[in-house]
Amino acid sequence: MLLGFFDLPWWGYVITTLVLTHITIASVTIFLHRHQAHRALDLHAIPSHFFRFWLWLTTGQVTKEWAAIHRKHHAKCETVDDPHSPQILGIKKVLLEGYELYKAESRNQETLTRYGHGTPDDWLERNVYSKHPSLGVILMLIIDMLCFGAIGLTIWAVQMVWIPVTAAGIINGAAHFWGYRNYQSADASRNLIPWGILIGGEELHNNHHAYATSAKLSTKPYEFDIGWVYIRTLQALHLARAKKLPPQLRLDKSKTVCDADTLQAVISHRYEVLRKYAKSLQNTYHDEIAQLKHALPDLGKVDVQRVKHWLHLDAQDLSEPEQLKLNLVIKRSAKIYTAYTLRQELAAIWQRSTATKEQLVNDLEAWCHRAENSGIEALQQFSLRLRCYA
Repeated sequence: MLLGFFDLPWWGYVITTLVLTHITIASVTIFLHRHQAHRALDLHAIPSHFFRFWLWLTTGQVTKEWAAIHRKHHAKCETVDDPHSPQILGIKKVLLEGYELYKAESRNQETLTRYGHGTPDDWLERNVYSKHPSLGVILMLIIDMLCFGAIGLTIWAVQMVWIPVTAAGIINGAAHFWGYRNYQSADASRNLIPWGILIGGEELHNNHHAYATSAKLSTKPYEFDIGWVYIRTLQALHLARAKKLPPQLRLDKSKTVCDADTLQAVISHRYEVLRKYAKSLQNTYHDEIAQLKHALPDLGKVDVQRVKHWLHLDAQDLSEPEQLKLNLVIKRSAKIYTAYTLRQELAAIWQRSTATKEQLVNDLEAWCHRAENSGIEALQQFSLRLRCYA
């Protein structure tokens, strides 16, 4: 058996492979994703150049291509223009062919021109990294073989498939198909698990889509983002600076009238607002639909679970057949009609880009009055709490 400079036990090779691939994951989430694509943090030249060099060795990815494709994903999320939406292309295709979708989009010059601005354009980028992307992975193969001998080929192979599987497949695919949601964002993003370790914190994908420019991806006390731990370490060494974090909700229980601060808090926490709205109306919807099922035999033809899901979506996100089925339920229950209508009106408040701040404050106050006079206890309690946003 050919030996390299390092002769390790079998478990030593496993640990080495995991460490090397984790450095690549950290480079993707910190440098490519949070720093380059979203400008959520500033990086000192030392870690910035290291990450760029390491990614050239282990992935051959071009920074401009990665940032442009990811920015387009956010701009066109879950539409036919999204480079890798499992909602459009199917989960199987994105899981198994995520890397091929990425490479196809990287050849779209319009994407690079429109979304690739502000990425590195120095001598190294022009003459080495972008010009010879495959040279880095070949160099990595040589290094692995020299260090570990024949087993280095296996280590190199794992390094080469790690990002296509975890990022292009699992995050772009599974994280838009399975998992839990903290926020009612306008896309299908999900948090895969609460602890972002194996994929550097990217497992918290719904949190990221809710607050895309945040350097920190965990938002709940039980969630963990290892990428944020690395960023905090770099900050302690004066090698990084987080520019934005998820907004922290404050409540002023003495408030009884909506004002400009209430409006700003509602807009900043709009996905959290919709999540809490959905949660507060769960029992109301359940009880009303249960009564309708006993009173209306034709309701048995409608998938009740899907109806409950549709009640928490914007009307424009439903297809015409879905809207027709939902209307079958809405028009039979005054409570469901009121709760659903108020949900649409609440979402419309922060979508009115042409209205003045004073108009929006008045709209929010009027909405609270309607909610509190609806006769639905859950809506009344939700509105009273909403007034306390500060």
